[in-house]
Amino acid sequence: MQIQFKTGLVWFRRDLRTEDNAALNAALASCSQVYCVFVFDRTILDKLPRTDRRVEFIRESLVELDARLRTLAGKPLAGLIVLHDWAANAIPTLARELGAQAIFAAHDYEPQAQARDLDVRNALASQQIAMVTVKDHVIFERREILNQLGKPYSVFTPYKRAWLTKLDNGSMAMHARLTAGQVLAERPTRHANPVPTLESLGFYQTNLQQLGIGTGMSGGSSALDDFWLRLDDYDRTRDFPSVKGPSYLGIHLRFGTVSIRHLVALALQRQLHGSVGASVWLSELAWRDFYFQILANFPYVAERAFKPEYDHIQWEQGDKAQALFEAWCQGVTGYPLVDAAMAQLNQTGYMHNRLRMVAGSFLVKHLGIDWRWGERYFALKLNDFDLSANNGGWQWVSSSGCDAQPYFRIFNPIHQSARFDAQGKFIKRYLPQLARMDPSSIHAPWSAQPKALAAAGVVLGENYPRPIVDHAQARALTLQRYSAVRKTTQTSTAVAQ
Repeated sequence: MQIQFKTGLVWFRRDLRTEDNAALNAALASCSQVYCVFVFDRTILDKLPRTDRRVEFIRESLVELDARLRTLAGKPLAGLIVLHDWAANAIPTLARELGAQAIFAAHDYEPQAQARDLDVRNALASQQIAMVTVKDHVIFERREILNQLGKPYSVFTPYKRAWLTKLDNGSMAMHARLTAGQVLAERPTRHANPVPTLESLGFYQTNLQQLGIGTGMSGGSSALDDFWLRLDDYDRTRDFPSVKGPSYLGIHLRFGTVSIRHLVALALQRQLHGSVGASVWLSELAWRDFYFQILANFPYVAERAFKPEYDHIQWEQGDKAQALFEAWCQGVTGYPLVDAAMAQLNQTGYMHNRLRMVAGSFLVKHLGIDWRWGERYFALKLNDFDLSANNGGWQWVSSSGCDAQPYFRIFNPIHQSARFDAQGKFIKRYLPQLARMDPSSIHAPWSAQPKALAAAGVVLGENYPRPIVDHAQARALTLQRYSAVRKTTQTSTAVAQ
């Protein structure tokens, strides 16, 4: 790029790294001097509980990002400007104050973020300030991959084939960091304060450090190094929650403390050397892009079913629904694998991917609760919450989304438990009251012999709940509930004919 602007401002959002950062690279290449900013956006933060691991993760990651920027600049007064404000107001105000001619940021595909960016763009335009946005946290975005009819894919398998075919050195090329020393500017005196504390933001410390979740670029690098040693076994271990199988990179992908291009290049390289684990992981990274392009091309999914006919389902309502939902949230459904999964989520902000499917399916197809209730709860609790993936996952288990499981496929939580946690190790970790139960009965304690329960110190209805629903009855009710979909589909077909 040629120098286009005297002064630029890089707006970090979900790309909290200096390595392979598209917006930072674009600014350094096209500006004589560059400032960097992050905004703790009150539009988001004011709605959160006062203890939120994500806010703490971001705060700690910003401390490292600030230090990296100062090192790159070679100037002790350079670094990151951190604001706690409404971004739609803060960015135009700061740009005017700094005399910036352009703002640089990475694309964001979430509807609320796009509305925010439009407000910022309009405010900047009134000041004759450009807003330059670039692709960063996906490999392919929006309409970069289309089917033969020129339309976005809505089924994953053909999308994945096209995605893999389109992968080349260009799509995975890392953004080479340009010499930053002469370009990164020192912060104005009034913005030279360090990254604000959690307390000054109105938040309190969580158990993030006790959980061993590394933050920033160094945390992302350590997590990747650890997973790299286990990658070849990923296909065999990823479905078992008591085994260290997943990558645990979700939070780092969410906040951009690792580069998606770097991960895909590594996975592809390992796959080419015959690693089945790497091949399966590469598919998971493709799923991530798939859900991003679904959200970008079909933004209504953030509020409604991808398949409109599924909005005709009559979900449980009233006090009954609230009671069932609360039991699910608190992990007291009487189904150990579901309860252990919810305990993991509530205690750590993480839930194993297999369990996200089991717990989600249980809420929708055993309890008859609208999938959007679960989606909102996960959004509140998950450290790695990403609207596109969370929405895609919930619409998958509810059968309302693109390429979702058929409505008549209803996970049996007892069979899932026996298959993926055969010895009950995961259950015992999160439900210590069941720690003395035998593996043969831990998956369905209500069916255990009284002597077995007594020997394990389990008193149903006291220290562990009885099941709040019967699987067979719940399955029958679900099939009846989903009959609304069949009727709607049949009516639509008849009208079309």
